[in-house]
Amino acid sequence: MSKILVVDDEAIISMQLEERLHAMGYTVAGMAASGEDAIGKARRLVPDLILMDIVMPGKLNGIEAAKIIGDELGIPVVFVTSYADDAIIEKAKQVGPYGYIVKPFNELEIKAAIEVALFRKTAEQELRNAVRDTAGKGLRRTCSEDDDGTEAEYIDLPEIKTVLLKDIFTDIVLFLYADPTLKEPIFKFAIEEGLKTGGRNFFAYHRSVMQKYFLQEIQDKVLFMRRIKKGEEYLLPGILEKCTASLPDDSSEGTLHVLFDFSETEEFTDILTVKDLILAKKSQGVQLSGILAMNIADIDHRQIKQLSDGIAKIIVSTGKETTLSFANRSFPSESVTVVPQATIDEVVKKSLEPVVLSLLDKPISGYDIVHEIHNRYNVLIPQARIYTFLYDLEKKGYLVMKTSGKSKLYSPTDAGRKYIDNRLAEFKFVFRHILGDSVAAIPLAGKK
Repeated sequence: MSKILVVDDEAIISMQLEERLHAMGYTVAGMAASGEDAIGKARRLVPDLILMDIVMPGKLNGIEAAKIIGDELGIPVVFVTSYADDAIIEKAKQVGPYGYIVKPFNELEIKAAIEVALFRKTAEQELRNAVRDTAGKGLRRTCSEDDDGTEAEYIDLPEIKTVLLKDIFTDIVLFLYADPTLKEPIFKFAIEEGLKTGGRNFFAYHRSVMQKYFLQEIQDKVLFMRRIKKGEEYLLPGILEKCTASLPDDSSEGTLHVLFDFSETEEFTDILTVKDLILAKKSQGVQLSGILAMNIADIDHRQIKQLSDGIAKIIVSTGKETTLSFANRSFPSESVTVVPQATIDEVVKKSLEPVVLSLLDKPISGYDIVHEIHNRYNVLIPQARIYTFLYDLEKKGYLVMKTSGKSKLYSPTDAGRKYIDNRLAEFKFVFRHILGDSVAAIPLAGKK
């Protein structure tokens, strides 16, 4: 099954392409939104083919990125763009694309372009192999031999699986990520979990888009956010001291959830100071939990060891495929379940109603629901299906729609809140009845 990298700065186009490619039987290796991001992911994921937009934000456009990828990796690129004037086509021709599709496109055009490009790449490779074999004076090696003459064993890659974590955000977690674009869903989920459990929530960051999701919580002062510029990490211990000193004695309100993203730091000793202070506060009985996050590309193995010392739970994200590593055996193995992604697809698609209902605890658009389901479960649901469901709830008086800029935000009415709570309770009861008492506490999409 051919792996394809989708590069487009328009999220809707990327999601449409991903859905259509899956339907055609291809594997989407990843998605990028800029020329620089495309180059990085091409180097890391090594896809069989790239569908590339031309005009994108950043220092490099699609044509410039395609040239670098072609020269360095030899991966075929098919341009998918809204621009078809002679000047752009002439520039595109200079980097030797394997195809050029003008938006709006249809599935037949995409499939035909992909198949022709892959056939052309295979034919070119076979031609190069034939020339090399001829130049080798008849000394041919079979493709099943390694350089030392031994036969290579080709093993099928395992199927994609999804790792489900329970109660991962009730302790201190070290989150090391390789792809910065994939950290935001983890951050959003962590903040939501902290808000659900009550207490205070503090998010320190260098760059983030989380503000737009939690405007009301910030205004209500249940979530505090602080941008930490380069060189300002030394301020965090003082802020932590003030936060913990002012915590009330009440058991529910006297908790502090922290999320620190050290994505652009050069002061590693300050990060260690923050970590040691957090662990010290916990040992003193302070109700403290949260995540320390850092780009794994910015540190070496020695620093990783220093950062992980004393932290029992560690998440290492390598991108689409995620590896979990535990610093010591104290991590409860029963809290991790590995499930085939195909099972996740089937359950989410067939149980879409409780999944969507669980996301209606705050104003949200249909577009954001699609993205949230994709971020949480790696399952793509057509927007039309989501909006049909929302329109039906609105018609029954369970949802009210308000326009915010270009977005239509849906939130439950008083009657809708009762309806949603009752429906989720009914779903839990049915699942419990089917699966038995051993799953009596099964949550629905994060609901307690």
